[in-house]
Amino acid sequence: MDNEVCMDGWEAIEEAFLKAYPEDAPRHYGVLMPWMLGGPDPLDGVSIYDGGDCWHFVTFGLTELHEKESEDKEFSGYGMEFTMRLKKGCYEDEEAEFRCAINNFQSIAKLTFQSGELFLPWEYIYTGQKNGIDARHASKLTGFITVPDTRVPAIDTPNGKVEFVEFIGATDAELVAIQNKKLTVKELFEKVGDVTDFNRDSMV
Repeated sequence: MDNEVCMDGWEAIEEAFLKAYPEDAPRHYGVLMPWMLGGPDPLDGVSIYDGGDCWHFVTFGLTELHEKESEDKEFSGYGMEFTMRLKKGCYEDEEAEFRCAINNFQSIAKLTFQSGELFLPWEYIYTGQKNGIDARHASKLTGFITVPDTRVPAIDTPNGKVEFVEFIGATDAELVAIQNKKLTVKELFEKVGDVTDFNRDSMV
């Protein structure tokens, strides 16, 4: 049908995660009004897959989800979508944590939409905040480091390349150590692994 909406970019992301989780039907959280129509949230949605001992989040919206619009043939949109693997059982209210994580992603994506800032692997996100990134703001994790997603590799889509950038929670002390060049992102990653655990202690 001529009026059928092209979903090439969206379907490519779903297919990449289907390879990792072939038997899982993800939970999906969409937005009521898209950013392009004046909505407050830049991401069109976030899907959450059951990774066994963790939940695996992936965003939809930093790449070209429908037809190709930009002149950049190499990358789809900003060339990245965010992911996170959250340990199960490290919280009291699962739904609250899902929505908190989604809100965190929306806030970070807004920086990209408003200023063009990219969040690439092997970087860190430190704002100096002391409150935890969990829904209760009780965790010692106050920011993030980023790595290439450890489960889903980068893909080539009809709209260009998409890399999945995995966010891993980090403590204030760890982030300060990285900022002061006493620790690298890769060194911290080797210490904490690829799953965010709100209950873990600082490695520094």
